[in-house]
Amino acid sequence: MSARDRYIDFVLRRRWPVVLLTSLVMIGSAAGLSGLTITGSYRAFFGEDNPLLLAYDEMTDNYSSSRTALIAISPSEGTVFTRETLAAVEELTEAAWQTPYSVRVNSLTNYFYGEADGDDLSIAPLVDGAASYSEPELARVRSIALNESELVGQLVAGDGRVAGVAINFALPIPEAPAWSEITTHLRELLEEARARHPDLSFYMTGNVILNQTFTEAGEDSEELVPIVFFVILAIAALLLRSAYVTIPVAVVLAFIVLSTMGVAGWFGTMLTPISTSVPVIIMTVGVAHVIHIITTVRLAMAQGTARKAAITESLRDNLYPVFLTSATTSIGFLSLNTSSSPPFHVLGNLVALGMLFAFFYSVTLLPAMLSILPMRVKSARPDASAFFDRLGGFVVARRTPILWCSVLVAAVLASGIHRNELSDNWLRYMDESYAFRTDTDFIVENLTGLDRLEYSLESGREGGITDPHYLGQVDAFADWYRMQPETHHVQAFPDLMKRLNKSMHGDDPSFYRIPDDPELAAQFLLLYEFSLPFGADLNDRMDVSRSATRMTVVLKNTSTLQHLDIDARARAWLQTNVPELSSPASGFTMISAHMSEQNISNILAGTIIAASLIFLILVVIFRNIRVGLLCLVPNFIPALMAFGLWGYMVGRVGLGASVVGAIAIGIIVDDTIHFITKYLRVRRQKQPSAEAVRATFRSVCPALWSTTVILAVGFLVFASSGYEPTWALGTLVAITISLALVTDLFLLPVLLMAIDRKSY
Repeated sequence: MSARDRYIDFVLRRRWPVVLLTSLVMIGSAAGLSGLTITGSYRAFFGEDNPLLLAYDEMTDNYSSSRTALIAISPSEGTVFTRETLAAVEELTEAAWQTPYSVRVNSLTNYFYGEADGDDLSIAPLVDGAASYSEPELARVRSIALNESELVGQLVAGDGRVAGVAINFALPIPEAPAWSEITTHLRELLEEARARHPDLSFYMTGNVILNQTFTEAGEDSEELVPIVFFVILAIAALLLRSAYVTIPVAVVLAFIVLSTMGVAGWFGTMLTPISTSVPVIIMTVGVAHVIHIITTVRLAMAQGTARKAAITESLRDNLYPVFLTSATTSIGFLSLNTSSSPPFHVLGNLVALGMLFAFFYSVTLLPAMLSILPMRVKSARPDASAFFDRLGGFVVARRTPILWCSVLVAAVLASGIHRNELSDNWLRYMDESYAFRTDTDFIVENLTGLDRLEYSLESGREGGITDPHYLGQVDAFADWYRMQPETHHVQAFPDLMKRLNKSMHGDDPSFYRIPDDPELAAQFLLLYEFSLPFGADLNDRMDVSRSATRMTVVLKNTSTLQHLDIDARARAWLQTNVPELSSPASGFTMISAHMSEQNISNILAGTIIAASLIFLILVVIFRNIRVGLLCLVPNFIPALMAFGLWGYMVGRVGLGASVVGAIAIGIIVDDTIHFITKYLRVRRQKQPSAEAVRATFRSVCPALWSTTVILAVGFLVFASSGYEPTWALGTLVAITISLALVTDLFLLPVLLMAIDRKSY
């Protein structure tokens, strides 16, 4: 008796101890579930040692905090320059100071406007007591506001129809509890404002709100777990035509998920909206093992084999393929460690761990339960496998037309790959079911952009920011950016100095320029700072030593590819015109763009590595280089066709879709392994290749069909998510898996018959 047969005999003879032992393994693993945490922080996508993130942190250390929320107010008709609307903005500005962790509130109404008062500078809020304003006063406010570059495109729309209230925060560590507290407070504040001002509309966005929405998206992903669980059970019951088999399926899937996530909890794993999909993926992928084993058992019993003998036969046939598919799937997911984004490392590692548990429970707990639970199987009807038998005969008889049709279809679909743009748009990660998305869309279209490039421009010496030469260089850079089609608004330090120069010269418009005298410019700046009330300073525009200033470029709604392009043009302009100011852009927008670019190239490298490892494993296992190479064909072609089809359907490959190749190649190779394993087994019985194909169709294809349906539907559940990386991942994997089944049923057997002409 071989080691494999002795193992199978042990599991079936000691079925109750096996059930007990596996239950103890699950309970011990699941005890760690309490150690799991979820975060929506953008920092989790980078890793604490990411150089781009470190540069961003350095900028935020040099200037004031960039944790913000932005509220937009829009009247149903007309402009915001009415008593009622300005009074509402005043009211909201005052109330916003009560938001937890707020350190600064800026709005149209509390904008400190400076006017000449003899030799002094008079600075006061632009609006104070709007409810009692006369028409001339309202006209004055409108005239000033719509001519202030620091306001237009930031806190008031250029057409005057929308006003904004910006809130800055100083958050504790960890930040996550503060996001929830702030978002909850502001939502309640806006509900009260809507009740008091029914003619006004209120919208809210900002990176604090974005982080909280990411966290909520992760919680929404958790809600998919029970849905997928019951969907899988329902499909399994329908395909296997037995309610009894759903019991071991349900138990094994529950054990896999609880064990995997429990071990993750023991290691204190932090989940993100990306990695919260792990339970759904391991359930969907892990059920394939269960279906293959149960289907083989039922086919044997339907032909009159006793239950124990049928289980033994199923394990003997599937133990090796299930082990191989577990290994190859794990390799596919482990290749996600090449990603530049840590959440994908967590996703890959946990799914790989889940595959180990899936193999373990599939060859221990599952056969033990099948030998304990009642299982009734009707005798096989003559036409029970007639469909796949006829399909196998059709493929054998029409092998040449099928080959050319397959090549043609693959070429047509794959031709759409070039239509895909490798870029992301973080602001569109949520669909319109999230208020954040609809609010952000309104604000971007009507008030200001949220994609911002931040530049820290060094003067070269302490106190050098008031030097006219330096100010002229920065002003020229700002003017260049204002000329770019992607730019919505530029906030630069020279604008403040020009406004001060004008104010200190009796508001003469001809003095709206950079001061000629550096000492005079320094005095203007000092006077302005002394005139500002408590809490209103320039720490967000200049560093403590006054050696550098911050320039903020607000972009229109653009993609990460466009962010990289405009920054490259900006650096080229700086290098040519003012090389001493040469500085790369920073800020969340920029580091996200670089991460997306790096992630796509790294994932591509990981996919190649995974494919190479899988190829080597298959060559060693099958002891045939030609077969090993052949296995790659039905695994790469579905991915190429899927991405080509995606190019026609969507046309953009972002963070979620970029990992599909690495994931899919590990999953879809499973069917290929089962098909070729059975095919080679029949060939070794000295059967011709055509007969081996027919036999493989009869014995393996029912399980391939069942697992593909479950995998595709399971991943399609992701499409119900409102989080783009999740639904893009699920939809594209489902498409790839479906195309892989078609390839395995038509192209793979044709290629096998073409290259395997050896006679036995």
